[in-house]
Amino acid sequence: MTVAGQPESDDWNRHWGAFGDAVSGNPATTYRCRLILKFLGEIDSDAVVLEIGCGQGELALLLAETFPEAHVRGIDNSAEGVMRAARTARERRLSACFAQRDLLKKAPLDDDDRGRATFAVCSEVLEHVDRPDVLLRNASDYLAPGCRLVVTVPGGPRSAFDRHIGHRRHFTARRLRRLLEESGFGDVTVHRAGFPFFDLYRLVVIARGRRLIADVEQSKDALGDGTSGAALRFFNRIFRYNLDSSPFGWQLLAVARRSEDLAS
Repeated sequence: MTVAGQPESDDWNRHWGAFGDAVSGNPATTYRCRLILKFLGEIDSDAVVLEIGCGQGELALLLAETFPEAHVRGIDNSAEGVMRAARTARERRLSACFAQRDLLKKAPLDDDDRGRATFAVCSEVLEHVDRPDVLLRNASDYLAPGCRLVVTVPGGPRSAFDRHIGHRRHFTARRLRRLLEESGFGDVTVHRAGFPFFDLYRLVVIARGRRLIADVEQSKDALGDGTSGAALRFFNRIFRYNLDSSPFGWQLLAVARRSEDLAS
């Protein structure tokens, strides 16, 4: 049974098996990666970079490629996603480690994991869970005090496809800031990125409605019969002209730091 097009429960192994190839390299993902690299800033050669909710590892592998002397790690709840990430790392001979973890459950960490990450990314994850505050607090056990965290979440209206893949909510800048601060993070800055062309892309996704779900599940053109390749190339080109911060952007990005002493 589903409610408003949203699955009753998430099956992330099925998700990455069904959608992994289709979503790989789409312009929205590429655009977010550029934003994240920009806002992460300079990464030291001995840094430990953690992706929280790494999925099939596209971003973590990009980080390993961009910062080959850093220690890149990814954690995700999906065994399928972790398997895909590890396989791609081997194929591309990239030094990145991946592990399956359920961050909605408190679990003891060994010394190799606890408090090690000096940089962290959590991209397009928090909208998928009922208790994003719990996920952030459990993830913070992996982070060193002062760790720089970059978070991205969607803003604007939810499409039928968003609901289908389990988006519980979309965020406002105020709501994202409050979530991070209440989860023990400080120095929070929130940017509304993506105006105007990312917003236009999202409107296309919304207009496609449930037809997009069927096309992706059947490995067809995601943006329309015979037009997908041209449309994706078009958006990839014009996304470079998006504003990184404006009152109207639907791609939210926050930069924060792990507090020295997290509230219990």
